[in-house]
Amino acid sequence: MSESAKPHHPSPQGKGEKSHGGDFSYVGIDAILEQMRRKAMKQGFELNLMVVGQSGLGKSTLMNTLFKSKVSRNKSVQSNPEERIPKTVEIKSISHDIEEKGVRMKLTVIDTPGFGDQINNENCWQPIMKFINDQYEAYLQEEININRKKRIPDSRVHCCIYFIPPTGHCLRPLDVEFMRRLSKVVNIVPVIAKADTLTLEERDSFKQTIREELRANGIDVYPQKEFDEDAEDRMINDKIREMIPFAVVGSDQEYQVNGKRLLGRKTKWGTIEVENIAHCEFAYLRDLLIRTHMQNIKDITGSIHYETYRVRRLNESNGKIHPINHVPL
Repeated sequence: MSESAKPHHPSPQGKGEKSHGGDFSYVGIDAILEQMRRKAMKQGFELNLMVVGQSGLGKSTLMNTLFKSKVSRNKSVQSNPEERIPKTVEIKSISHDIEEKGVRMKLTVIDTPGFGDQINNENCWQPIMKFINDQYEAYLQEEININRKKRIPDSRVHCCIYFIPPTGHCLRPLDVEFMRRLSKVVNIVPVIAKADTLTLEERDSFKQTIREELRANGIDVYPQKEFDEDAEDRMINDKIREMIPFAVVGSDQEYQVNGKRLLGRKTKWGTIEVENIAHCEFAYLRDLLIRTHMQNIKDITGSIHYETYRVRRLNESNGKIHPINHVPL
C-alpha cells in the first residue's frame, strides 16, 4: 500500500494539547492542568461576599463598581421615615450569575442594613456572627448526610468587606469589636469608604493609625500572615498588608476623561478616576478579591474557618452531630 493510500487515524490528543512526537521521555502529567481547567469551566465558580458598614458609606456602589454591573441594589425608600433605618441588623442576600470570556460565576452579595445605625450599637455584630455560623452549619449538615449531593451548595461567606467611615482620626469601638470577633470566623478585608473626602496626607496618616490599632487589638485581617504558604507568598502578601486598609472610592457613573470613558466621580475641581491608583486604591482591592487571591480566600474559608467550626461542633457533640436549631455564639 502506498503512503498516500494508508488510512488516517485521528490523534487521541484533546483540543489544545501539544504533540510531543519524538520525545519518548514525555509522560503527559502536565495535561492534568488542562483537564482541571475544562472541568472548572463546566462547573463554574461561586463567590460569596459580605459587606458590612453603617448606612451611607457606599457599600452597594462599591459592589456595582467591582463587578461592573448592578449586583447590589439599594433598598427602596419607605414612605414612613421612622422605618427607613431597620430596628435591628438585617441580613439580605442577592445572587447573580456573571459570565466573562466563557467563565461563569455565581456571585452572592450579602448586605447587612441596620449595622451601626442605632444610638446603642452594642452587640450589633451578633446577628452577623450567627449568619456566618449558620452557613457553616448548613454546609456541615449537607456533608454528614448519608445521601449527600455530588456538589454541596456553598453559601459560606468567603470574605467580609468592612467599611470604615473616613473620619481621619481612629477606629471606633464598634469597628474594633466587630473586627476582633469576626476575624476569627471569616476573612475580613477592611476598607476606608469614600476616601475622596480625605486629603492624601490625612489618608496615609489614617491608614497608619488603623494598622497600628489592628495590631494593638490582635486583629488579623486578610491576608493573614500565619497562612502564607511560602516565601513568595509572604513577599506578595506583605505588600498587600502594608496597604491595608484600602482607601476606596466607588462609582457606577462613566465620564469622558482625555477622550476615554472612565468610571469616576465628578467634582468642581476635576474627576476622581476610580481605577486610577493615583486617585484611590480601588484597583488594589479589585485585584485582591478577583484577579489574584479569590481562590486563596475560598481555600482559607474551607480549610481554616469552616474547619475550625466543624471541629468545635464535633467536640461539642462528642463526635456525633445531629441537626440543631440554634448554634451558640
